[in-house]
Amino acid sequence: MASQDWIEKNFYKILGVSKDVSATDLKKAYRKLAKENHPDLHPGDAKAEARFKDISEAFDVLSDASERKEYDAVRAMGGGARFQAGGRGGQGGGFEDVFGNLFGGGGGFSQGGFPGGFGGFGGPQRGADLTTTQTIDFIDSIHGSTVKLRIGSDPITLKVPAGILDNQKLKLKGKGQQSPNGGAAGDLVVTIRVKAHPVFIRDGDNLRVTVPVTFSEAVLGATIQVPTLGGEPVKLKVTPGTPNGRTLRVKGKGVQLANHQGDLLATVDIAVPAHISEKAKGFLEQFEAELPQENPRTDLITRAGLL
Repeated sequence: MASQDWIEKNFYKILGVSKDVSATDLKKAYRKLAKENHPDLHPGDAKAEARFKDISEAFDVLSDASERKEYDAVRAMGGGARFQAGGRGGQGGGFEDVFGNLFGGGGGFSQGGFPGGFGGFGGPQRGADLTTTQTIDFIDSIHGSTVKLRIGSDPITLKVPAGILDNQKLKLKGKGQQSPNGGAAGDLVVTIRVKAHPVFIRDGDNLRVTVPVTFSEAVLGATIQVPTLGGEPVKLKVTPGTPNGRTLRVKGKGVQLANHQGDLLATVDIAVPAHISEKAKGFLEQFEAELPQENPRTDLITRAGLL
């Protein structure tokens, strides 16, 4: 974009927004106008094509916070008047003078055409963001940890907060690419990958675990031990007649957050022995004979509409 455009063009008016427009409303206005004036909808219409370019140009500047600030400053200094380049020797009011006063320069322009060599936009340029991926253990995602990264030759310490989710991103301000001309450095964006755990599964702020119990423990009731993540097992009471698949809750043994503690959800899985002795088989047959003569599948079949 030519420097003169910053003085001549009112980007706010082009987009039909006020000077204090929010980023969200700015984007809405741009999308609406860009859709209405897209060249594909107006083939061969030179005015629509020029309008579309102006809309895109205006949004590119105003959607960038640093460029928007510089644009506003240039417009305020210029007052909307036209400036001629090269008006130094007593001519006064040259376009370079505006930028020289605005950015504290002595009038010298770098290759980009503006103080600091900002590629034609004036002012220093922000460095680019860098991205990387870091894999952590499941337990570290729950309790938090500190990991070491290396970007180029620079070691970086990253604090992973407790309760972070798989594929969640963390941003390190100023740890990205350096500016080419003295501006702010970009950011480092780290995508966290969480390894699966062989026992525990995360469910929101809770942890789930499947706990095998024997047939006798489920029928008669028992107190069993349940593992916790990174801690000692806890005792859990299984009430008599507990069915397979029932979930029991252990308070406060889930994800540990600053203002909240999740729970441990233990799902009962009745373990059926693959092999039993003849004596044990006889006891089971006696046990079966003592039970009420009921078919546990009767209700299921009825609800399925087969009877």
